[in-house]
Amino acid sequence: MTYKLHQGAQGVPVKMWTEGVPVEAEALQQLENAARLPIIYKHIAAMPDVHYGIGATVGSVIPTIKAVIPAAVGVDIGCGMMACKTTLHANDLPDNLGPLRAAIEKAVPHGISPRRGGRDHGSWETPPDETDIAWRALSPEFEALCQDYPRLRNTNNYKHLGTLGTGNHFIEVCLDEAGSVWFMLHSGSRGVGNAIGTMFIELAKKDAEQHQRNLPDQDLAYFEEGSKYFGDYVRAVGWAQKFARANREVMMHRLVGAVRSVISKPFEAHMEAVNCHHNYVSRETHFGEEVLLTRKGAVSAKAGELGIIPGSMGAKSYIVRGKGNPESFMSCSHGAGRKMSRTKAKKLYTVADQVAATEGVECRKDANVIDEIPMAYKDIDAVMQAQQDLVEVVYTLKQIVCVKG
Repeated sequence: MTYKLHQGAQGVPVKMWTEGVPVEAEALQQLENAARLPIIYKHIAAMPDVHYGIGATVGSVIPTIKAVIPAAVGVDIGCGMMACKTTLHANDLPDNLGPLRAAIEKAVPHGISPRRGGRDHGSWETPPDETDIAWRALSPEFEALCQDYPRLRNTNNYKHLGTLGTGNHFIEVCLDEAGSVWFMLHSGSRGVGNAIGTMFIELAKKDAEQHQRNLPDQDLAYFEEGSKYFGDYVRAVGWAQKFARANREVMMHRLVGAVRSVISKPFEAHMEAVNCHHNYVSRETHFGEEVLLTRKGAVSAKAGELGIIPGSMGAKSYIVRGKGNPESFMSCSHGAGRKMSRTKAKKLYTVADQVAATEGVECRKDANVIDEIPMAYKDIDAVMQAQQDLVEVVYTLKQIVCVKG
């Protein structure tokens, strides 16, 4: 047993895979608050990358009976990772990786610009064919959602499909231990997912004013099965998760094309591929009971299932295989996990620190990405050590190109 059992004054226990990694007092309090809810089944699982979050603790796995907590899923619905192994080898890459990064940045919109400045540069002006094809599969269900919730129509939806976003979202070219080239990216349901999450979080809080007056935290407001919004939320969040998966697939297609424009050697790009969510809710059976399982910054790790655990922009990442540990609800961490806020990182570190920490990586090295400096994250090796009974490492990746929003 590698987890620690934490029992608050009230509620179910919290099983924590945090041996050798720091846990903030605020994150522990958040976990205790969630554990007090009457809808929680059995226990809550905390992953080694656990840290304080908005709504619910990042790195937590929350099983609920006939209820769902919108703020636990959050606003980056379906956020996750995609990775593809290619037939390229390190020797096939150019010595100067600058043009490769530039080609990727040109192929995939990233970042954001203020509305006052015209079009958001993180969206498509004219979406490519890949976006059109993916949107055709998503649009009928979206139209049905808009019939019930017209405000969703005025969101960034179609023009955000196949775009990266900001913050900790990234596109990387990596090498594994054998020198094979991998493409890896991290993003979610973009503007439309944010709008869906925000809208239903507001509705849940209003609902709670009447029906859930003893909540330990208003961000833990929930919809119970049979209530006015429960079915609509489950339907909307399910659609946003489909959007997020399609978003990553479109970006990967664009990424492959960008690399082909720079590297003349023919190559295959999907020798092995993984596409996994780490901010989502799904109906699953655990300990003989059907639950709605929310993984807030956690990855499904069923026996034999492949997942992705990225480090920071200067650290290793891992392709892993799940061990199907029932105690963690068959889950593992979604990354290294932050050990300090973005604000604190910007105060503590300089551009010179960022340059030193990302030596050997072709990436941005400016003041606007200091909040993503590797030192703002927990030690990925310690995180992996703490979850040895949850996953086994299949590949270890090291990035050589990193594109940030």
